[in-house]
Amino acid sequence: MKALLIKDCFVLWRQLRIFILVMLVITVFNGDFGNIFIVVWAAMLPYTAMAYDERSKWDHLAAMMPYSVRDIVLSKYMLGWLCCGTAALFSLLVQLVQTALGTPLAAFSPMDNLIGLCASLCVLSITLPLMFRFGVERGRLVMFLLIFLVCGTAGALGTITVSVNQTAGGIRGPFAFFMFILPAAAVVLTAVSIPLSMRLYPKRSC
Repeated sequence: MKALLIKDCFVLWRQLRIFILVMLVITVFNGDFGNIFIVVWAAMLPYTAMAYDERSKWDHLAAMMPYSVRDIVLSKYMLGWLCCGTAALFSLLVQLVQTALGTPLAAFSPMDNLIGLCASLCVLSITLPLMFRFGVERGRLVMFLLIFLVCGTAGALGTITVSVNQTAGGIRGPFAFFMFILPAAAVVLTAVSIPLSMRLYPKRSC
């Protein structure tokens, strides 16, 4: 599985260089929305790796190698977790630097990163089984829906975090419930998504 993860990282390297630049710009200039958007957007990177796999017929080659369905599926989830976690840490680091420099748009808020991380795990858990079943190339409609889901999720969560940050005395009422249910939803969806993807992968139509 480690070899599969390294392979995907090499495949994504050019994309990751662009992604790092975009992360820096969005985080610096877009405050709460940017902090969440880049983490949720990172959940889309495994689909780029899957698209390259399809174009190069990697699935057919992997079938002749000692990799199980479990290894292949989990490697994509691990890639997604790695990308989302790295984006969250990157965002947090930029926020710390901005706060230390006293920039006008400084918005150090670990809560934003936690919300974005949980949301990205939910997006990953919902969409990966669909990609394993229909493939990236044939699942263009799913990809468009995914883009709307990412943008809509980031926008909604950005609004929520602004409200949370402006609430005197910390998180209260419905926000407290939301902050409890979002991490739980990420855990539950991930626990359901992985075995579902393992069942759907052999039935893929790509």
